[in-house]
Amino acid sequence: MSEPSNVVSPRVDADGSGWTPRLALSLLSLVLVLELLSVSYMMVSMAILPISAEYQTAQGAWLITAFLLVGAVLSPLLGKLADIVGKRKVIVACITVSALGSVISAVATSYAVMIFGRALSGVLVPTLFLSYSLIRDVFPKKTVPLAVSICTAGCGLITVAAPFLTGWLIDGYGWRSLFWFFTAVLAVCLVMIVCTTPESSIRLHASLDILGSILIGAGLAGVLIAVSFGPEWGWAAPSTLTFLVVGLILTAAWYRSASRVVDPLIRLDLLRRPSIAWTVTAAGSIYGLGAVFSVILPIMAMTPQTFGLGYGWGLTAEGYAIFQVPLGGMTMLGGVVVGVLCGRGTHPRILLMISMILSGIGGVATALVHDDKVLLFVFAGVVGTGMGMGYASIPNMLIKAAPPELQASTAGVAGVVQSLSSAVLPVVAFAIMNNWFVADLPVEETGGAVIYSDGGFVSAFLLVAATAAVGLVAAIALPKVTRQFTTEQSPVNNEVGARGH
Repeated sequence: MSEPSNVVSPRVDADGSGWTPRLALSLLSLVLVLELLSVSYMMVSMAILPISAEYQTAQGAWLITAFLLVGAVLSPLLGKLADIVGKRKVIVACITVSALGSVISAVATSYAVMIFGRALSGVLVPTLFLSYSLIRDVFPKKTVPLAVSICTAGCGLITVAAPFLTGWLIDGYGWRSLFWFFTAVLAVCLVMIVCTTPESSIRLHASLDILGSILIGAGLAGVLIAVSFGPEWGWAAPSTLTFLVVGLILTAAWYRSASRVVDPLIRLDLLRRPSIAWTVTAAGSIYGLGAVFSVILPIMAMTPQTFGLGYGWGLTAEGYAIFQVPLGGMTMLGGVVVGVLCGRGTHPRILLMISMILSGIGGVATALVHDDKVLLFVFAGVVGTGMGMGYASIPNMLIKAAPPELQASTAGVAGVVQSLSSAVLPVVAFAIMNNWFVADLPVEETGGAVIYSDGGFVSAFLLVAATAAVGLVAAIALPKVTRQFTTEQSPVNNEVGARGH
């Protein structure tokens, strides 16, 4: 397999000594993009019930899955493209396409059109790892850990305010207003990125694996469709089996192709490195459990208490917003803690383990007790802290492990796994709930919405805890010394011990 060639050196100002007004504005512009990525996910989760009721569908999870599936498929492709043509250029393109998708969702006349719009909006997902890869290239070295942590975990104010804004928009103007809001904010972010953020000068000469992108995209989509619609079609139905078998065959074909082409979509040799493989596994765990918790919690709280199912308070979208405050606020705080501690020499591996422990405790606690608002508020804060620490620890681990010229490509591998887990786990949760835990209530009483028994939510929150356990195993398995692997263009081998530089 060939190594990258003709790599251009980073910007001179990347070796500066500290913060400047330009860097602060640059960070703010990137944070706003990623805040919208984060809150749009949460905002759409709060709108799943009214959207599903309008389109009379039990496949509400695809509002999130379509978004994340496209993000997962495109992450390695756009990561490689960013290394070749420039990270800022690709970020700008992602924002533009995502804005178009939001417009389509806002005017959708059918659920199919809605999902198509959400799929286009998913092109925004790769901006997560592209942003911190760009920060590594153009920010002074001493500012990178804190800047990356703030960027990936959020600035807090928007996260806390967004649930109330969501409730106000949905209750006052309908769920379509959310997508018009996304369009407007994306347009503002686009201008800010262009005006404040410099382009990385690092370049990688390589080819794009278009065939690999098609194979893995179609393969994963087939498997997800089979898992999602299996309860409705029947697990032994020809349609379910066809999607499943074809999906598995295409995924296997992608793996074979990736083993043979010179510049594969995902470099399989990266996944053989323990520092990358276990970090990627942990990334999938923390993003996957966050997806399930964020999707399930509003559905549970907004289900009417009058159904007598042992959960739910019939909250409006605005009334539910209070539960997003600890989730979003503590996510931000957890990220800042990681940034500060990493900047002072704490190894992100330790912080990653703590994040998984907190997330697992929160998942188990919510499964056991979810009929008390105060306790649920506390549990959401515990899970949020774990999520924030995990979100911030992952990029700091990857920055230590990968050389600059492969930063976006390596992060793209993590982007695939974390996006896929975020897409797959909610589908798995809903497949379990749709198959075994649909409440037996008359349609005229539910208004066409699918209502679940209490056991469904117990199983979903236990899934959160189980995913955290997998992430904890991965974090423990990470090497205590992170050795940055090298290429022909990066001869320096840096070792970072578990206690710092």
